[in-house]
Amino acid sequence: MDSALSDPHNGSVEAGGPTNGTTRPPSTPEGIALAYGSLLLMALLPIFFGALRSVRCARGKNASDMPETITSRDAARFPIIASCTLLGLYLFFKIFSQEYINLLLSMYFFVLGILALSHTISPFMNKFFPANFPNRQYQLLFTQGSGENKEEIINYEFDTKDLVCLGLSSIVGVWYLLRKHWIANNLFGLAFSLNGVELLHLNNVSTGCILLGGLFIYDIFWVFGTNVMVTVAKSFEAPIKLVFPQDLLEKGLEADNFAMLGLGDIVIPGIFIALLLRFDISLKKNTHTYFYTSFAAYIFGLGLTIFIMHIFKHAQPALLYLVPACIGFPVLVALAKGEVTEMFSYEESNPKDPAAVTESKEGTEASTSKGLEKKEK
Repeated sequence: MDSALSDPHNGSVEAGGPTNGTTRPPSTPEGIALAYGSLLLMALLPIFFGALRSVRCARGKNASDMPETITSRDAARFPIIASCTLLGLYLFFKIFSQEYINLLLSMYFFVLGILALSHTISPFMNKFFPANFPNRQYQLLFTQGSGENKEEIINYEFDTKDLVCLGLSSIVGVWYLLRKHWIANNLFGLAFSLNGVELLHLNNVSTGCILLGGLFIYDIFWVFGTNVMVTVAKSFEAPIKLVFPQDLLEKGLEADNFAMLGLGDIVIPGIFIALLLRFDISLKKNTHTYFYTSFAAYIFGLGLTIFIMHIFKHAQPALLYLVPACIGFPVLVALAKGEVTEMFSYEESNPKDPAAVTESKEGTEASTSKGLEKKEK
């Protein structure tokens, strides 16, 4: 996971820029401000819209849109898995040719990026299709075993409109594969972030605190303790980070002096913010107090990260500032409103868990039978 905020200005050399030992001229204050502001805006978009879509995803019944629920056990293991993955990538880049590794990764993220971007733009594109558009339904079903032992591995439902979106996304994919242009990178990065916030669900607030707390330590160690994360972020030619050129005003779209923000700094706080939105809705008070509070906290935390980085001229672990803000602000609001117990007792079941499905069916049957009894009376 890449979750460092990096600022390669003031004459530094970075991957993607000059490699002949020359240094870039210092970025202008206007260019730096534009880059920072753009990164902040790009980070907010997938969090806001991903959180809204996570509500619909939690209520949906389509197997292809089922969320993946993160439990406290998953949250506790995640920093360890992320550390092993990060260190493994670092060693790969040190041992093997960076060119061949990035070629393999480019093909991998080419496929993933197309699928993610297609899923992202599908709801927006549906508004542009005419009413008489010949839309056919399809289902991709892959099972294992037979008879009573048959188990679904893949059950993906899609239609003709989804195929059109897939075709449009493929154009962006080819552009990224051939040019590695920063706009194509950001389109894929935004799609990955939005899909992550939408489809990754924390089962409760305590799990969110465990996840964010663990990655808080992870981020500090790998950014301040070693050069591993920054090295991987600069060597890794894949859409795992959002970038924006600080020399855009001077060089236009061919600019190459980038500030960057790892997708981990968007998705990890984002799934916690999305959980608080669903908690808001569960309270049935027609207010989104905790969502807006955590969203404002994210803006504050990322803004503080950018400010500190600009002052000290060093890459910053953004979660160092985001985690205390995103957890602390909503908890303070809950304390003021006397809803701390409700917040930490809120629980979401895993829709993929057979036990949860059985309980849901039993609850539905019970409520239906009660309704029939009332009618009979």
